[in-house]
Amino acid sequence: MLPPTALPKYIEVSERLAREVQAGRLREGEKLPPERDMAEGLGIAVGTLRKALDQLVEQGLVERVHGSGNYIKKPPQMSNIYAFFRLENLSGGGYPTAQVLDVSLLDKPTDMPAFGTSDKAHRIRRLRLLDDQPAALEEIWLDAAVVETVTTSDLSDSLYLFYRQRLGLTITRIEDRARIASAPIWGRSDLVLPNTINLIERRSWAADPHPIEFSRSYLHPDRAVYVARS
Repeated sequence: MLPPTALPKYIEVSERLAREVQAGRLREGEKLPPERDMAEGLGIAVGTLRKALDQLVEQGLVERVHGSGNYIKKPPQMSNIYAFFRLENLSGGGYPTAQVLDVSLLDKPTDMPAFGTSDKAHRIRRLRLLDDQPAALEEIWLDAAVVETVTTSDLSDSLYLFYRQRLGLTITRIEDRARIASAPIWGRSDLVLPNTINLIERRSWAADPHPIEFSRSYLHPDRAVYVARS
């Protein structure tokens, strides 16, 4: 049985392949293995793989050449779910999943930059994993004016997918700032952070001129790095 936050299998497969393109592990023009061989290697049904490839074709990441096979393309702008996800394994890539630790509606802390229009926000704390290994702690603050209630059961591994499917909002722009900081006082026993960590702070915009979200990602320096490619 899938974890409650897990994405459908065909989306997971398409996102894994998209992450490989982003990390440079799959290069433009590279031919993918035959579909049956590829499905067997991934441990999935051929139909699931074809559904994943259909999604990648729609996103402009794969080109089907009749009688030849499937080839990698790299569009000018990535549009997959994790296009804005910048954390990778130390060796590159890595498929992201998440475990929700807590969801609370709170007054916005005064130490944050301005975002949204409400005085309150939904604070979402998560353990972020890469290839099933704990790699970072996340604290996401979603402006309460965007949605009245958020529960753990509402959320999937990808918050941006939740925003798109449930709230009708697509994140179109982000601003990231990186710095060295102290580890948060909250955490998990399966991810013990050192006293000094890499902190990524992000504001995210949809259609509204105000950013709708502010987040902090606390990276374990031995598990994850922040990578931005143009």
